Amino acid sequence: TQVKSENSKTIWNTEEVPEGSEFDDTWDPREQPEYEILFKQRVGTEDMFLGMSRKDASTACCEDMVIKIKLPETKFSDITLDLQDKVLDLRTPQKKLLLHLPHPVDSKNGKAHFLSEEEILEVTLRMTREFDFINFA
Repeated sequence: TQVKSENSKTIWNTEEVPEGSEFDDTWDPREQPEYEILFKQRVGTEDMFLGMSRKDASTACCEDMVIKIKLPETKFSDITLDLQDKVLDLRTPQKKLLLHLPHPVDSKNGKAHFLSEEEILEVTLRMTREFDFINFA
C-alpha cells in the first residue's frame, strides 16, 4: 500500500528534511566566523585521585558542550543567536554561522557570554544523552 501525503504537490515528507535546514541560506554573502567546540565535564576529587567513578577524559563522559565563536569588530547588541536541540544559528551584520551540533543539547537552558576583550562569544550547552553506564549522573 502507498501512503498518501497530505498535500500531493509536496516532494518531501517532513521526516525526510534534516533538522536545521530551514535556517540554511546559501544566498547569504556573509562569511562564517572561526569557531571551536570544546567538551566539559564535572569532576571531583573522588574522580581525579581515587578513580571512584567510571569517568575518563573522553567526550562520552562530558556533560556540557562549549562553543567559542570569534567575532572581531562586533558589539554584543549586534548578535542574534537562535538555538534548537541540534542546531546553532548565529547572525551578526558581518558574519553568519549555521552549525549542526555533534550531540543534541538542552536548547532552553543554555548560557551565552560575550568576552569583549577577546571578541569571543562563548556558548555553553548541556548535552542531552541517553543514560548508559557512563552517563548516569
